Amino acid sequence: MTRKVLISAPYMQPVIERFRSVFDERNIELIIPTVKERMEEEHLLSLIEDIDGAICGDDRFTSRVLKSAARLKVISKWGTGIDSIDLEACRALGIQVRNTPDAFSVPVADTVIGCILCFCRNIPWMDRQMRTGVWDKIAGKAIHECSLGIIGVGNVGKAIARRAISLGMKVLGNDIVDMPRSFVSETGIRMLSKEELLGQADFVSLNCDLNATSQHLMNYQMFSLMKSTAVIINTSRGPVIKETDLISALQEKKIGGAALDVFEHEPLASDSPLLQMDNVLLSPHNANSSPEAWEAVHRLTINNLFDVLDGEI
Repeated sequence: MTRKVLISAPYMQPVIERFRSVFDERNIELIIPTVKERMEEEHLLSLIEDIDGAICGDDRFTSRVLKSAARLKVISKWGTGIDSIDLEACRALGIQVRNTPDAFSVPVADTVIGCILCFCRNIPWMDRQMRTGVWDKIAGKAIHECSLGIIGVGNVGKAIARRAISLGMKVLGNDIVDMPRSFVSETGIRMLSKEELLGQADFVSLNCDLNATSQHLMNYQMFSLMKSTAVIINTSRGPVIKETDLISALQEKKIGGAALDVFEHEPLASDSPLLQMDNVLLSPHNANSSPEAWEAVHRLTINNLFDVLDGEI
């Protein structure tokens, strides 16, 4: 019997022909819909009924979708975050969910440090002024003069911390999990409450998973605890920040700026006030950008899918 696999991961779709032979030899038909960022519930419902496996991005695998997927055995997530998948429904229906932990720790950590450097050295703003004919020496800071607070000191958070201390930054951390003594000794990180960290850090990097405890973790009250000059950096998940509260905090100068790679609703709406703010750096959910890392994830994601489907033969 021919089986069907849905390929909806946007990073995987452009290169899927390189891997088609491994699907053909298993008599697997590939279903490759047009996907810009992610598939919503209604789009998935139109495709999922006879799908045996899926290689997905941040698609909305809701309970309704999963209950309509009579043949679905495995969802192989391209990347790490699986918050868009109803895991409880998957468990109840016997659908296995696989992902690739620690897939993008290095490029994401590099992105965070890049954002810090941009704000410290005012690189984007001086470039903009120069292009309009303005010769103005904007005052900056040396990176070692600043402190970095990391909320969520997992694989990515640890990679950020190691880079930050190598540049002379004082590093603060907050996590629900106790840090290994070896890591604390290596980095000198000071683990604090979230409120203490927010009050002391010049930069705050969000690197936590999205779950019930981190949804809108950063709201107006939390922004009010930050230094008026501090910058928030989010490369984790958009809903970790309550976006309307962030906009208010920026407009009211409660904080000094923001660097955002992820948003509550993606793509970011063309009328978002964030697009008009000079103290905000924006990127299109691309902190994972690394051809080497992408290639590894392509192969791991396919292997994760076959680990389950091959056992079903």
